[in-house]
Amino acid sequence: MSDNTFAKDVHRGLSAPLKHISSKYFYDDIGSGIFQDIMKMPEYYPTACEFEILSLQGERIIDRLHFQEPFNIVEFGAGDGIKTRQLLKKLISSGTDFSYVPIDISKKAIEELETNMLHHLPGLKINSKIGNYFSMIEELSAAHTPSLYLFLGGNIGNYEVNEVNDLLTRFNESMRPGDKLLTGFDLQKNPATIRCAYDDPKGITKKFNINLLHRINRELGGNFKTNQFDFYSHYNPMNGEVRSYLVSLVPQKVHVQRMDKCYTFQQNELIWTELSKKYTLTEIETTARNNGFQVVEHFLDCKHYFTDSLWEKA
Repeated sequence: MSDNTFAKDVHRGLSAPLKHISSKYFYDDIGSGIFQDIMKMPEYYPTACEFEILSLQGERIIDRLHFQEPFNIVEFGAGDGIKTRQLLKKLISSGTDFSYVPIDISKKAIEELETNMLHHLPGLKINSKIGNYFSMIEELSAAHTPSLYLFLGGNIGNYEVNEVNDLLTRFNESMRPGDKLLTGFDLQKNPATIRCAYDDPKGITKKFNINLLHRINRELGGNFKTNQFDFYSHYNPMNGEVRSYLVSLVPQKVHVQRMDKCYTFQQNELIWTELSKKYTLTEIETTARNNGFQVVEHFLDCKHYFTDSLWEKA
C-alpha cells in the first residue's frame, strides 16, 4: 500500500460527514503485532474455533478438494499462518504435491510466516507475495494451476454487502472450473460472547484501533493526541454487525503534514474504523449462490461459533 494511497484514503475519510478510516490500514507492522495479541485473548474465540476446525477436520477438507494434479494453496491475508499450518501439515504427511502461496500486506508478517512455516514444515514449497489480495488477483488469474483459495479468520465479515459481492465476483473470475474457496465465517451467537470479543477488558482492541492514529502520525506527519480519543464497539444482534469507532473526547483540530490539511473534531464525534459481520448459514449459502459458487460443505467447530465453508466455482 503506497503512502500516497494511504494519504488519499485518510483525507477522504476524515473529510466525510461521518468520519471513517478503512480497517485495511490496521495492519502495518505494529498493527499486525497487536492483532497477534488479540488472537491470543481468551475472549477472542474466532482464532481457537478455526484452529480446532483445521486441526480436527483437515483430512475431511482435503478429501473434498478432489484435485487430481499438483495444485496451489493461495492464502489471502495469511497473518502468522499458525491455523493454516494444521492443514498444510496433513497435506505434506499424505505426500500431496502442492505449493503454498501466502499473501499479506505486511512484509514483516510474511518474513515471520516464512521462517515459522519452514521451521515446522521444512519440506514446504512456499511462494510468498507481499501486497493486498486485490492487487494480486490479476497476477494469480494468469496461472493455470488448480487452486484452493483460503480466505480465513472471518475476514469477509469486514466488508459491506456490496463489497463482499465485488470481492467474491473477482475471486470467481480468477478461478478455473473446479477451483475451491475455503472461507471463514463468524456465526451469529450469544450477543454477550461477541461483545466481549470486540471490546476486551485489557484494552488490547482499543490499542489496535488507536494505532491507526499513531500510524497517521508516523507515516503522514499527523499530530493526533491519542490520549484525546477513546474506543467504542457495538454489536447489533438483529443484523449481525459489530461496528467499532474511535471517539474524540474533546473539541480539537488535527493537522496532517502530508496533505497539509486540518481536520476538525467535535466533542464525542466518531471515526468509524471497522465492520465485523456475523453470518447465519442461510446467509452464507445465499452469498455463495449469488456470486457463482456452490457450497460443498460447512466445517463447524464444536460450539458452532464459526465455520470454514468450502465452495466450488459453479
